Amino acid sequence: MTKDVITVKKNTPIYEAIELMAKHDISGMPVVNGNMTLTGILSEKDVIILFYTNETGKNKTVEDFMTEPAIYFDENEDLVSVCDFLTKNIFRRVPVTSKGKVVGVISVRDVLEHIIRTKVHKS
Repeated sequence: MTKDVITVKKNTPIYEAIELMAKHDISGMPVVNGNMTLTGILSEKDVIILFYTNETGKNKTVEDFMTEPAIYFDENEDLVSVCDFLTKNIFRRVPVTSKGKVVGVISVRDVLEHIIRTKVHKS
C-alpha cells in the first residue's frame, strides 16, 4: 500500500488535478474533504472527456468529473479481498481507509511489488 497519497478536494480546479496526476505519474487519486474523509475518486478516465468535447474545462472543478461514491477497502481487510476486487473490475487502484479517512491506496503495482518481495526474493 502506498501511504504517501496524493489527494485533491472537490473544489480543486480540474486542470490543477490533471497536472498533479501527470507530475506524480499516477492514473487517479482520492477526493477528500478537509479531514481526509473519502468523498470520491478522480481518474484519468473521468477527465478524458476534456479531450474530445468542445468543453474547455474552464471554471470546472474535480467535483464536476469525479466518481462518487468511491469504492474503498478498510485497512483491516485482507490483501486477497483487494486482489479479488482488482482482478474482477477495471480499476487499477483502490483507496484504503481507517474510520472513513484515507490512509493509503493499493494499486496493481503495489500488489506486483508485494509478490516480488514475498514470492521471488523469498526463495
